[in-house]
Amino acid sequence: MQGKVIVLTGATSGIGQVASERLAAMGARIVMIARDRARGEAALARLGEIGKGQQHRVHYADLSRLREMKQVATEIAAAEPRIDVLMNNAGAMFDRKQITEDGLERTFALNHMSYFVVTHHLLDRLRATPGARIVNTSSHAHRAAHVDYNDLQMVQRFKMFRNYCLSKLYNLLFTRELSRRLQGSGVTANALHPGFVATRFGDANSSISGSFFKLLKYFAITPENGAKTMTHLASSPEVDRISGEYFYKCKPTPPTRDALDDAAAKWLWTESERLASF
Repeated sequence: MQGKVIVLTGATSGIGQVASERLAAMGARIVMIARDRARGEAALARLGEIGKGQQHRVHYADLSRLREMKQVATEIAAAEPRIDVLMNNAGAMFDRKQITEDGLERTFALNHMSYFVVTHHLLDRLRATPGARIVNTSSHAHRAAHVDYNDLQMVQRFKMFRNYCLSKLYNLLFTRELSRRLQGSGVTANALHPGFVATRFGDANSSISGSFFKLLKYFAITPENGAKTMTHLASSPEVDRISGEYFYKCKPTPPTRDALDDAAAKWLWTESERLASF
């Protein structure tokens, strides 16, 4: 990874923080997208200690807003002549329905549209970099989701966990269609389940759901363990030519039948393009 450039969302805490620090220790230069400036500067300082002289950078954006997704990705594309790895990792679960300024349900906007939009704006840099990789963080939670063609964002029937599960299914469908479109380009795209990890995930929710997550975290794995598959997909020569797969514990694992639906993947792509106004 010496000298390689990795763009990473969700890098200021949890598995994203651990993965970024491990990859920096291997010699990579990390370019983070963060929302909170205090956490962003703290993460940048840690990376500076780990990978001295590597000129790590942090850009700031709220990745639930289309304008900021596009702006930050455009800034990175202009600043980085090459991108070896793009790691879409930012995500959250919201305990109430929130509609963004773009008219998007917030879970859908952050967990799916940010992956789609940031990737779109960085594709030219990835295609120009030999052996580039795209790594998307999904979850086994996708197993509880099914596509509803009449309610793309699950706005009409919003439920916290159901909307989160659907967003994780969308991560897999996006990865599948992206991999298909990248055939012959030399760029690979894979997704992963990190495991149920004890992170800041869910901490900002209401007292009931927040307390529930805190209880569950007693049974969760550490971020250090959760980051193993992310780091593997970013750096291992074993996955050089593998694309369109879903990984767990550093091995390909079968997703649900819904996640393998090519028609659904193409539909999601078309709808995402429409919402992003590409």
